Amino acid sequence: MKNKTILYKDLGLTDYQNAFDIQTALFEKTKQIKIENKYREKQVTTENYLIFTEHPHVYTLGKSGNESNLLIGEAERQQRRVQFIKTNRGGDITYHGPGQIVGYPIIDLDNFDLDILAYMRLLEEMIIRVLSNYNIKGERSEGETGVWLDVGKPQVRKICAMGVKTSRWVTMHGFALNVDTDLSYFNHIIPCGIKNKGVTSLQKELGYTPDKNVLKQQILTGLADLLGAEIRGTDF
Repeated sequence: MKNKTILYKDLGLTDYQNAFDIQTALFEKTKQIKIENKYREKQVTTENYLIFTEHPHVYTLGKSGNESNLLIGEAERQQRRVQFIKTNRGGDITYHGPGQIVGYPIIDLDNFDLDILAYMRLLEEMIIRVLSNYNIKGERSEGETGVWLDVGKPQVRKICAMGVKTSRWVTMHGFALNVDTDLSYFNHIIPCGIKNKGVTSLQKELGYTPDKNVLKQQILTGLADLLGAEIRGTDF
């Protein structure tokens, strides 16, 4: 039986490594259930999760990323109080920091009959729908993940980065939506390894900062609609 409920929790401001450990535990637990189901007569249903969080300043490099896309050394990182962490998601380098809404879905894609490409397009559509509530036209950029503004124009810029890891059709990592992020931190990396394209935030585009709790609810609503899921707050 497919479980179409997603349990979510908001961790608030959380160190990157702490949030990584939490999602890894849920990811491995879900994978283990799927492995053991091969030997069970009665299948055990897997759970689906979504973690909201916000991180202190950190640059994270995906497993296929190029460290040369980090443009500042350790001394300057210490001065700016920004960590550098190599992680196991896809994609290249990105920045997380205060003013972002970071979402980590740990989802068994088999529960929703999705493959990884369909899942990535679904996450992009979720953010595009959120942006439309503020009369911002989010778009996809061919061959590049995430959500962009003014694709095909000189002023093209990314507003939401995405990178995931999957194993046995279970996901981890996810998306980072810039709300009122200090965009100067992006000046010290080549975001996602993509040159000559900028980054932006909702605050920069709108001239004010929308309520983050409202944004999170819009994300939850969009995810529920797109997956045909029930989303329920919990403590896990």
